[in-house]
Amino acid sequence: MKFRSLLLKNITRNKTRSSLAILGIAIGVATILGLGLVTNDLAESTQNALTADAADFSVVYGTTGGGGGQGGAPGGGSSPGGQQLINETKVTEIQQISGVSKAVGVLRTNVDLNDTSNSTSSTTSSSTTSDSDGNMGQGGQGALQMMYSVIGIDSSDLSLDDIVITNGTAFSSENEVIIGEMAAGSLNKTIGDTITISNQTFTIVGIYETGNFQDDSGVVMSLDKLQNLTGNTGMVSLILVKASNGTDATSLAETIEDTYSNELTTSTSLSGMDRMNNGLEVIESASWAVTLLTLLIGSIVVVVTMVKSVVERTREIGVLKAVGWTSKRILTMIIGESVVLSLLAAIVGIVIGVGVVEIISMAQIIPGIQPAFSPILFLEAFLVAILLGIIGGIYPAYRASKLSPTEALRYE
Repeated sequence: MKFRSLLLKNITRNKTRSSLAILGIAIGVATILGLGLVTNDLAESTQNALTADAADFSVVYGTTGGGGGQGGAPGGGSSPGGQQLINETKVTEIQQISGVSKAVGVLRTNVDLNDTSNSTSSTTSSSTTSDSDGNMGQGGQGALQMMYSVIGIDSSDLSLDDIVITNGTAFSSENEVIIGEMAAGSLNKTIGDTITISNQTFTIVGIYETGNFQDDSGVVMSLDKLQNLTGNTGMVSLILVKASNGTDATSLAETIEDTYSNELTTSTSLSGMDRMNNGLEVIESASWAVTLLTLLIGSIVVVVTMVKSVVERTREIGVLKAVGWTSKRILTMIIGESVVLSLLAAIVGIVIGVGVVEIISMAQIIPGIQPAFSPILFLEAFLVAILLGIIGGIYPAYRASKLSPTEALRYE
């Protein structure tokens, strides 16, 4: 009888014992696979939720890093007086760089939005002027007034600057604006009211929030309109950049800095990235902890099963050694049976794992989680099964290989 045939025959000789062993190992494999299917998507979902559609970093004027704004979002915070603007042609140039999904120009400035009326009239008690850098303030006393942020960006690109409309709609014309929640509260403004900026009246069509104090204390309008108001046609304060899928944002930022080494630099939200990375590390650590526990349990199942098999087959092993089988061949047979059992269990475990996760997904037991299938994950399941077979079979195989033929033949 061929060696491989003997392995299979030994496994099927005691179907109950083998079935229980396969089931025990299969549960372990199913746990590892199911956990991987869920946590892989959880990690991806967490990353997408934290970054959403926001830009990965901003590009600003300068030759050293860190000049991209004051807020947590890329390019957050208004630019102070004397800011150095960037020619808008750079937006098109950066868009053409390999790995850039989207590049968007943003103009930022400050303005005094205080007025004495809460009506929707087109007048205001304070007039605004614009300096050569586009920083608008109240004539003669702007420094004594509370200044509000004004952001110019195309309405289709609001998400890149972490601007989320909580009420109303985005602006669709040059005479419409959206106002931050904090500015709306301090100015007692709401949707449908008007606001005057640089002697021009705008209708408030939406209220937004960014989570950035300075940005939420301001208004957002179309880029073209703010450029006209400030006299900075064709200029932007910063460029928001979103990396393409699969492109490392840090490497892309370095590429842009190298390309414009004497003119532009990049800025990222390091604190936000750190929080995201820490969160993902916790998820991965928890996954590894459960995986190691499952491996331990699976190994114990294999050891118990194979030890039981060796005990039951003591006389058989004695006969094999008596007819010339070496200890090495006996050891190989027992480990081989253990590995075959584990591989069969892997197939059953994969079916169970995928089935359970699919049921959970369809039943929406864990809302927002979808299985993240990947060939690597299934390969890992098989490798785990082989590892369980080898680890679980070492001791029983060693015990069998050390049996004395004489003692084994006397065993009842």
